[in-house]
Amino acid sequence: MSLFKARDWWSTILGEEEEFDQGCLCVADVDNSGSGQDKIIVGSYMGYLRIFNPHPVKPGDGVQPEDLLLEVQLQEPILQVEVGKFVSGTEGLHLAVLHCRKLCVYAVSGTLGNVEHGNQYQIKLMYEHNLQRTACNMTYGPFGGVKGRDLICIQSMDGMLMLFEQESYAFGRFLPGFLLPGPLTYSSRTDSFITVSSCRQVESYKYQVLAFATDADERQETEQQKLSSGKKLAVDWVLNIGEQALDICVVSFNQAVSSVFVLGERNFFCLKDNGQIRFMKKLDYSPSCFVPYCSVKEGTINTLIGNHSKMLNVYQDVTLKWATQLPHIPVSVKVANLQGLKGVIVTLSDNGHLQCSYLGTDPSLFQAPQVDSRDINYEEFDAEMKELQKIIKEATKTQDILPKSEKHRDLIVTAEVSPDLDAESQAIESEVKAEAVPSVTVKIKIQSRVTAQKPNLAVCVQAPLAVTCDQFVFDDLEPDSSETVVLSVFLKGNCSPSELEGNCVVSYNTPTDLNPEGIPKVAQCNFRLPLRLICFPAQPSKAANHKLTIDTNKPPVSFLTIFPDFVDSSEDDQANVLGFEFLTGSKTTLLASKTSQRYRIQSDQLEDLWLITEELMLRLREHFKKQNCKDFACTFSGSIPLQEYFELIDRHFELRLNAEKFQELLSERAVQFRAIERRLLTRFKDKTPAPLQHLDTLLEGTFREVIALADAAEENQANMFQAFTKLKSATHLVIMLISLWQKLSSDQVAILEATFLPLAEDTQELGWEETVDAAISYLLRTCLSKSSKEQALTLSSQLCMPKDTSRLKKNITLFCDRLAKGGRLSLSTESTTQQAAVMPGGCTTIPESDLEERMAIPGSTTFPSHGQIAKQKYKSGVSEDAAEEAEKP
Repeated sequence: MSLFKARDWWSTILGEEEEFDQGCLCVADVDNSGSGQDKIIVGSYMGYLRIFNPHPVKPGDGVQPEDLLLEVQLQEPILQVEVGKFVSGTEGLHLAVLHCRKLCVYAVSGTLGNVEHGNQYQIKLMYEHNLQRTACNMTYGPFGGVKGRDLICIQSMDGMLMLFEQESYAFGRFLPGFLLPGPLTYSSRTDSFITVSSCRQVESYKYQVLAFATDADERQETEQQKLSSGKKLAVDWVLNIGEQALDICVVSFNQAVSSVFVLGERNFFCLKDNGQIRFMKKLDYSPSCFVPYCSVKEGTINTLIGNHSKMLNVYQDVTLKWATQLPHIPVSVKVANLQGLKGVIVTLSDNGHLQCSYLGTDPSLFQAPQVDSRDINYEEFDAEMKELQKIIKEATKTQDILPKSEKHRDLIVTAEVSPDLDAESQAIESEVKAEAVPSVTVKIKIQSRVTAQKPNLAVCVQAPLAVTCDQFVFDDLEPDSSETVVLSVFLKGNCSPSELEGNCVVSYNTPTDLNPEGIPKVAQCNFRLPLRLICFPAQPSKAANHKLTIDTNKPPVSFLTIFPDFVDSSEDDQANVLGFEFLTGSKTTLLASKTSQRYRIQSDQLEDLWLITEELMLRLREHFKKQNCKDFACTFSGSIPLQEYFELIDRHFELRLNAEKFQELLSERAVQFRAIERRLLTRFKDKTPAPLQHLDTLLEGTFREVIALADAAEENQANMFQAFTKLKSATHLVIMLISLWQKLSSDQVAILEATFLPLAEDTQELGWEETVDAAISYLLRTCLSKSSKEQALTLSSQLCMPKDTSRLKKNITLFCDRLAKGGRLSLSTESTTQQAAVMPGGCTTIPESDLEERMAIPGSTTFPSHGQIAKQKYKSGVSEDAAEEAEKP
């Protein structure tokens, strides 16, 4: 038996499918028996009123028929029940029942029974008030300091406080700035009402101020009558707690000062009478109800707080003294005296589980039997200890957070791309201006070896590519069952994608004995789309603005072999030269040298070189792999096209700046539009018509400006997306060229990709430029640093949009320079010693100071700058591979 579990003293289930809430529970000596024993009064939303007097024979007994003193069904739902001195001429306790449109006060009395069935109880209606507004909750107390009787205050759903002096209606007042009703209570010490408004602040209103304020029923009077009939309702004090409150309670014990307790959604507040905070407690759970019940130590107050984890916590001010487990989530908790047992905890759940419980432990009658003494076999224990240590050592060898994948996975997802394009294109809503937009079919198969609950399939491709359907929801999969879906991929946007990779992700749950709802798991697979999806064969072109040369260690392979889907076998002239035309209109040419082991890719656009270069390398590796050639390698000895790369960066950054300008202009025009609207509405509402003074013309002109700016911003957003896609393609190309140039390992290539391609999507809040600049700065400060002084530099912890791209371009150039001097990429914290090394091609060493530039050794080996290379190329009109011009087909 758990120590931290509430001990069931008495419990019952109320009705069937009835609902209860916070105000449906009350404990008091409602029948005025004089014995000091409380009765439990419960009202439900179904209109049932029940009164219990539990007296179990032993703790844990269920309800007995004689425990239920009274059960009656009223005509309306019961919102709240309270017990107080509500009838004039007597100080006896009466029961107040709040309905949606009615307040009823009953007298509960009992008659001694003449037979063994016990006493009989009945209720008698003393008076009732029909409400003009829908009620929300109520509170009671000696309003205004009256003696020997309690008055009732009801809060309506529209923010009106209706006060009743027992049998008569006193007055009603509207709360200022009201939106939604909150908890309401009365403080007799300050004679004020305390509530929490929709502004998430605790507000206190004096009863005297309410009494002298303007009556709510006189709101329809003229302005002059309202000024002469009363004052505006003013708040006594306000405290902003920043969250909605669940309940408010005002208590005053002998050993503690009077306090106002407020239970918020995430915090527990204790306030003084003037609204100052005595203390607050941040809760790490979601509370459901609370009640302050006593003061066991001078200056402190004990409080019970129930939460949605079925726990009941006991606090002494902010200190947690005890925590106990309940069998249900309590919506209301009280402390009562029942059958001479003081401090019984009474809890009620929303579905009618009523329980009386106590804290502590039950005595254990179990006695451990004596064990037979035996000799200890130390050798056996040593052998067992060594075996256990061996198992522990094997289990702690790997430091992986996630467990190793099973040899046989529970669910396998595979994607099969059709080798041929669709005979009839499935492209829908494509923005490409080509005559025909092709599509390719992808067949995805899901095989499950176990029961898979709620399987969902998501198919992702890089924009501007799109799929005909990207989300699939299946029924639960049985063991050894499968599902197959077929979809098509096509080019939707009017620009070439940066990747031809796709991804399939299946999320599902696998049930276990301990978790029937299932453990969430994910299975995924990747697929590659054919190059024919975005381009088609075309006539090769000799002239081009951008050219790249890839060196290999194997003789050139005929394009008839590696590009059979782009060449015609009957045409021998396509064996060494091949032309590609993208659906967007740009062209790229691929050439193979007849004598040397080189391939050239050339195009008018830098970004168009990427996909053709990647496809060439993939097909070459696959070709030599089929021939069991394991030493095939590619290298790059040319210069990295940084100047052309920087132009794409500047274009993308310029569009980001334009987007900020459009946003500012739109905000200004929107403010102007709303100001003109307000003035027009004021003119239209005026009883005496006044000339519009061309406000309507100004409104129409401003509206046109807003629409024009919105269209321009939308067009700029589309251009920025295309620019970012081109930038990603060029970035992929630069990463590949650097990896071939420096012969980087796969881990170093992964660091390059994480540095230059950190974002899958570009936004105004976090853009590509500032993210890449921060990543490169970190590498220059750590693994590519030249001295400990650079390592001591601290980087800014906040990423914000830069003013220009000069710093980024300087860091990229410096990054390539450090790699050219022998720097190696690593994420280890140890500093890397830079060693000067002469690499083929490469980047220019940028002097980091004037002194370094003056101290350059004459005649030393330096790398030509990209600007110089570009100037020489454009001046002379000769490409970097001029020696091969004669070899061109």
